[in-house]
Amino acid sequence: MLSSIGSIPLEASKRFGDKTALILPDRSISYNELEDLTNRFANALVGLGVKPGDRVTLYSGNCWEWVVSYYGALKMGAVINPINVMLTPVEVEFVASDCGASVVIASYEKALPLQGVKDKSQVTDIIVFGDEALPEGLLSFNEILINSNDDFTVDAIDTDSLSTICYTSGTTGFPKGACLSHKSILMNIAITTLMHQRSELDKVVIALPCAHVYGNVVMSSAIQNGMTLVLHAAFEPKAIMQSIQDHKATRFEGVPTMYMFMLNDPELDNYDLSSLRCCTVGGQTMPKPKMEEVEMRFGCPLIEVWGMTELGGLGTTFAANGPIKHGSIGTALPYTEVRITDTEDVSITMPTGEVGELMIKGGIVMQGYYGNEKATKETIEPDGWMHTGDLASIDEDGCIFIVDRKKDMILTAGFNVYPAEIERIIAGHPDVAVVAVGSIPDEAKGELAKAYIVPKTGANPDSESVIAYCREHLAAYKVPRAVQFVDDLPTTSTGKVMRRELKTLDA
Repeated sequence: MLSSIGSIPLEASKRFGDKTALILPDRSISYNELEDLTNRFANALVGLGVKPGDRVTLYSGNCWEWVVSYYGALKMGAVINPINVMLTPVEVEFVASDCGASVVIASYEKALPLQGVKDKSQVTDIIVFGDEALPEGLLSFNEILINSNDDFTVDAIDTDSLSTICYTSGTTGFPKGACLSHKSILMNIAITTLMHQRSELDKVVIALPCAHVYGNVVMSSAIQNGMTLVLHAAFEPKAIMQSIQDHKATRFEGVPTMYMFMLNDPELDNYDLSSLRCCTVGGQTMPKPKMEEVEMRFGCPLIEVWGMTELGGLGTTFAANGPIKHGSIGTALPYTEVRITDTEDVSITMPTGEVGELMIKGGIVMQGYYGNEKATKETIEPDGWMHTGDLASIDEDGCIFIVDRKKDMILTAGFNVYPAEIERIIAGHPDVAVVAVGSIPDEAKGELAKAYIVPKTGANPDSESVIAYCREHLAAYKVPRAVQFVDDLPTTSTGKVMRRELKTLDA
């Protein structure tokens, strides 16, 4: 295994040379070019006074500059802090201050509102992507690359040392910075590669943000293994399908909503997707009927993955050369353990098939939350088992089935109602493209389920038919009492539906 994440471009350039590493709308980059560019950026950071261990915040959507900045910073020994491009300037200021960042790297539109961050934090420099003229005090990424040297020697880095501080979404209070070592992320990349049989023969298309753990492990597994990575800044169904066709991609990796919108596109069958060898889906549970439809219409296996920010990538999946159970997130990764515990007492392991909290243990688990000992102790038990916050069960084959997030559970007249279960049922309705389930208050029963539905193109479902469909497949207390049809659903930068934002759609 490599000694550091920053060594990936160097080792890849030795093996794959002038082969194309990255394809983006504005340029393609070979493995040799990627090595030179990351060397230049590493030297530029050293020239700015950045030292090994210093924090560097990376705030941008997908672009070639993001990839160069990520590996360049890690190459010279900095700790990278990749953040969600959807964060507001106030949130960025909090994150940069919390982790002690000395440099912020950002796209032009994201950088301009951050000019005051230097007055309120330890940040000394803001580096900006693009060719636009910059106000005084901001540094041009392109200029510092041009004026830098492409020869850089990677110093030895302790694999157990901190490589990344990646912040959680902050759904409860302030976001927390998950601290990940070089070893944990490299281990995740290696195991993911093994499980999915990724190789230099692959071309992978993604619109997942590289700042997100799912997109990040896909990016690094591609570059480490000599794949060609076709990187999209955002998801648009036709653009993705055209990209798969044009580049003869062997892989597409995304979240459930991406697949559902492609399935809903009336032109899907006009695209040639026959080059696809395997697709993966993660970030949220995907209804089994939709997974089967993807396999039928895309003509390749669809493997579910599950992971967390606190793992730096995947935690479970299926092997590409083994049996797959749709609806399951797979089995624990090699060298990783999982168990299902009682939600009130972690010392109790639940019997096969019983629902409890999914716990995970192994070398991929984070070191803890940066500067937050209380949250670390609440999340990681003294014996190393980490709480995931997911309710799940395990069958007799060791396959894990996510029921829902603990915090998303709806309590109806004393009964536990899981939105994901209702979503899986409603997704089977012939007129439904995408669905999300939230809760509404009820004086008598506490909470009731409400479904928010994006209809299929050309369909015109009504609330009564959806509720009747649910009554055929669900116990009475699980049936949504309200249905609202919408044009779109609130999503994160990865395309994952934000259930906590559903109430903003209420008519």
